[in-house]
Amino acid sequence: MNPTALIMVDLLKAFFHPEGSSYYAEANEVLPNIIKVLGAARSSDSLVVHAVERHFPGLSDDEGKRIPPHCVIGTLDCEYVAGAEPRNRTREIELPKRRYSSFMDTGLDLILRSNHIQRVVIVGVKTNVCIRATAQDAFALGYKVVVPIDCSNSNRPHLADASFEDIQRYMGSTPDLFETLELFSSVDRSHER
Repeated sequence: MNPTALIMVDLLKAFFHPEGSSYYAEANEVLPNIIKVLGAARSSDSLVVHAVERHFPGLSDDEGKRIPPHCVIGTLDCEYVAGAEPRNRTREIELPKRRYSSFMDTGLDLILRSNHIQRVVIVGVKTNVCIRATAQDAFALGYKVVVPIDCSNSNRPHLADASFEDIQRYMGSTPDLFETLELFSSVDRSHER
């Protein structure tokens, strides 16, 4: 069993669709690479976590003090971008979140530890916000952190660049797409003998 899990962060129309509340055109530039990593993770039967923003309509949320309302349940924002929808398979789950980090009050750490995950590959949007927050918490919790440099970006490229530099220096690695795909192709299948 591969000790690597894929965490797909906010692959939602909020960021990828022109009518989304947090849309930025550059998000679509990394989508093909993200879909390739998702395919590799599925092919290796790795755990796939779709960590997605979900905010309750009509309820106050502290994120709203910093940024405009987004990803409100029941809106276009919460729909998955085409190709990144969860599949009904045993090792693939949707994990709603209400903060930038995929770990904050979601039970993700318990899920990963219960499934013997040691390394997390984090892809999605935005590098300087949700990706960085998720990477930082993963590192603090003792996971090997991988954030592929060509599977995330931001509408503020200088902040994405700074985030990748910090992740590489302090938290984990930032390999390219091909190195990332290798993480899912080198699965230990000795248990199948």
